[in-house]
Amino acid sequence: QVQLVESGGGLVHPGGSLTLSCAASGTIFSPVFMAWYRQAPGERRKLIANIDTSGQPDYADSVKGRFTISRGDAKIPLYLQIDNVAPEDTAVYYCFVYTDKGEYWGQGTQVTVSS
Repeated sequence: QVQLVESGGGLVHPGGSLTLSCAASGTIFSPVFMAWYRQAPGERRKLIANIDTSGQPDYADSVKGRFTISRGDAKIPLYLQIDNVAPEDTAVYYCFVYTDKGEYWGQGTQVTVSS
């Protein structure tokens, strides 16, 4: 079973930047939808950024202008550049890939924003 693995999380100061990465342990054929979600303590998991097969990105209003989603030439790996981080960005970040054969979730990477 192919797994997604996120990396790049950690402790970051307000106003700082970091880049999250998502790699696959094997080949995922024909991904059609790739996204980043996050789940803050006590809240449900939310879609924050996604990118389709044409490379067109879309963002939740809460992160627009500060987050940038991108992907490799083969669509996986997936990246999330986070700029000007704020305390409300503290959450576990998950990558997600949907194909016509199924969907894949990573195990999540913790991002903590604190001074």
